[in-house]
Amino acid sequence: MTQHVLAIDQGTTSTRAMIFDHTGSVVAVGQLEHAQILPRAGWVEHDPREIWDNTREVVGLALARANITRHSIAAVGITNQRETTVVWDRNTGDPVYNAIVWQDTRTQGIVDRLAADGGIDRFKADVGLPLSTYFAGTKIAWILDNVDGVRARAEAGDLLFGTMDTWLLWNLTGGIRGGVHATDVTNASRTLFLDLVTLEWRQDILDVFGVPASMMPEVRSSSEVYGVVESSNLLREVPVAGILGDQQAATFGQAAFEVGGAKNTYGTGNFLIVNTGEEIVHSSNGLLTTVAYRLGNEAPQYALEGSIAVTGSLIQWLRDNLGLISTAAEVEELAATVADNGGAYFVPAFSGLYAPYWRSDARGALVGLTRFVNRGHIARAALEAIAYQTREVLDAVNADADIPLRELKVDGGATANELLLQFQADILGMPVIRPVVAETTALGAAYAAGLAVAYWGGLEELRGNWQEGRRWEPGMPEAERERLFRGWKKAVTKTFDWVDADVR
Repeated sequence: MTQHVLAIDQGTTSTRAMIFDHTGSVVAVGQLEHAQILPRAGWVEHDPREIWDNTREVVGLALARANITRHSIAAVGITNQRETTVVWDRNTGDPVYNAIVWQDTRTQGIVDRLAADGGIDRFKADVGLPLSTYFAGTKIAWILDNVDGVRARAEAGDLLFGTMDTWLLWNLTGGIRGGVHATDVTNASRTLFLDLVTLEWRQDILDVFGVPASMMPEVRSSSEVYGVVESSNLLREVPVAGILGDQQAATFGQAAFEVGGAKNTYGTGNFLIVNTGEEIVHSSNGLLTTVAYRLGNEAPQYALEGSIAVTGSLIQWLRDNLGLISTAAEVEELAATVADNGGAYFVPAFSGLYAPYWRSDARGALVGLTRFVNRGHIARAALEAIAYQTREVLDAVNADADIPLRELKVDGGATANELLLQFQADILGMPVIRPVVAETTALGAAYAAGLAVAYWGGLEELRGNWQEGRRWEPGMPEAERERLFRGWKKAVTKTFDWVDADVR
């Protein structure tokens, strides 16, 4: 039996290749950051070619660090930043424009136009999502409407659309020489075009957006062999056998397979997902309905999701834009120089507010400032903002779900910050649990791929791999918890109605 599974984790700020063994333990990692292209306020882009080049390089790094070759890899899984949108020429392989990132807000005009007939929930009953700049559908429409000559090429059948999983799969399996043009149900459910019941593209919604159906990838399950890696790649002939959008992958990596299973990922943004099983649950409290995963021909599993746009990227902003810290890890030390936030609240509505508000008119605000507030208070307010936003989403889950959550499994890079996790437990009033393998996004993609080729025998075996690493118990008095949270809710209201016709 081959000894390992490799996962490609294509994220918002970097691309990683991670090699796992049969216990789900990390064997080796290769990682490279890619450029964040910010042409103007609210616009966020990536170069798809840079990401593809980085993908090939990090695979080589991981193999070298593990001291193995492709012959030791049973399968490749892909996980990705979900809504980030690429359109490219099927004949040349060249993107027609940079990838438009999920955080990008340039498509607000398209959202407003579509929402004029039926509001932002116009398609929500069918696709589980409100109209928002967040999702891929408006980004495709923008490219078709704004890049010279692209619409004609698309209508001629020359262009393909994909989220980053599709872009990588197509290139891995041959590109212009027969590359597989497909996506899985989790990524498809983030476009605004997928019918949650049939798991097929809705032609009527594509027509409303003006997107030719010929651009759309085939919708497949999250765990099956899509194709094999082409001959010029270090992984040649290895099957690509798993695809999960990053947040669903993290849920899968946390072994949250049962109804009520949940996790919160702390990455560029925060994403809380609760498994609802085979039932499609529509939220009354600002959450999204999405596909959790589908294994081969089995019934699809669904989830409620609370999506928060800016959490880890707020810490990067303190580093890169303000120079308040020189590394992201320093924020914990700086925040620990003060006992509390000094009355300051930081609402990072850089891309508007996602769940539970869905306010595209909001923009970031740092409020409650006095002369007492110093660098430490600002750092602490930034960390607390991550926890407060999670509390709001968890409250929405508890309002929607039949069985309220009583503990929170967490993962992602920011979970290395122990001050953050203690405050998270305090402000939630419930335990916060970090697994031994905190980078569960890549692990989930590896699991999906390994299941497809029988490297793992089933979900019960994967449950057995999950191990608790550390637990944080709440220690804050309830009156103090609610006082702080009341201040946060007040701060959030200060961000509303900022964007209008004259102020963007």
